[in-house]
Amino acid sequence: MDEIINEIKRMKEERNAVILSHNYQRPEVQDVADYVGDSLGLARMGAESTADVIVLCGVRFMAETVCIMSPDRTVLMPDPDAGCPMANMITAQNVLDLRMKHPDAACVAYVNTSAEVKAVVDVCCTSSNALEVVDSVETDEVLFIPDKYLGQYVQSKTEKELILWNGFCPTHVKIQPEDILREKKAHPGAKTMVHPECTPQVTALANVVLSTGKMLEYAQKNNAKEFIVGTETGMLYTLQKQNPCKRFYPATSLAVCPNMKKTTLFSVLSALENMETRIVVPPGIGKKAASSIERMLQIR
Repeated sequence: MDEIINEIKRMKEERNAVILSHNYQRPEVQDVADYVGDSLGLARMGAESTADVIVLCGVRFMAETVCIMSPDRTVLMPDPDAGCPMANMITAQNVLDLRMKHPDAACVAYVNTSAEVKAVVDVCCTSSNALEVVDSVETDEVLFIPDKYLGQYVQSKTEKELILWNGFCPTHVKIQPEDILREKKAHPGAKTMVHPECTPQVTALANVVLSTGKMLEYAQKNNAKEFIVGTETGMLYTLQKQNPCKRFYPATSLAVCPNMKKTTLFSVLSALENMETRIVVPPGIGKKAASSIERMLQIR
């Protein structure tokens, strides 16, 4: 393992590359990365870096977002088959058809969407700023795509009327209310934090509903010593690493995203050695998608 890690470091210097890892990646992949964070954070770090090559350890829509925000860089994805089921639940044509049915509604897209989808919406959002983005649009009706559970959570906080798409994260829906209740019974002093991609029945049982980035902030600032975590299990490694004196328990060990686990140290090294697989977003789509992302960044 050390030999592979050393070779990754050598190739990284040779290629003038930076390695970005999502919080849900394998622990060893997170450890070899220059930056670990959420999808938007990864794209921002890529854009701010001086690297010629960006190795994105995550899923495809994340690599596309990095391409959109850093069009002059080479973006490599160690495993090109690592897709996002939620992102695949809606296409650009689906969005255009929906907009035809609701011509007076603004369209907000979760960043967990393809570049093509981002190119045909008004503005993007993340799980941490979805409410602020929805409240910022001028229309009373808002098309919110593709995550219906994030949309339902936002709907409970806003006076806008949200029209939802029937999309969801297969990993987060594995977290059930009985999982939260079981863990609360086992750890009565623990704070419960869950991701807004969870079902309303789960979010209703949590102390806080937070994005992965906000979970890190909450765990660091809160005086509690134990936390129940309702999101993909890879997040617990990041939380534990940053808070060694606290304890973190998964709501369920079943909340594992198989696509997030496809990237390995071997595939990271292979990507650097062979400069594959390169992710490219066509300039026309990338420019339009960048506009929806920039509008979101102006709101934050």
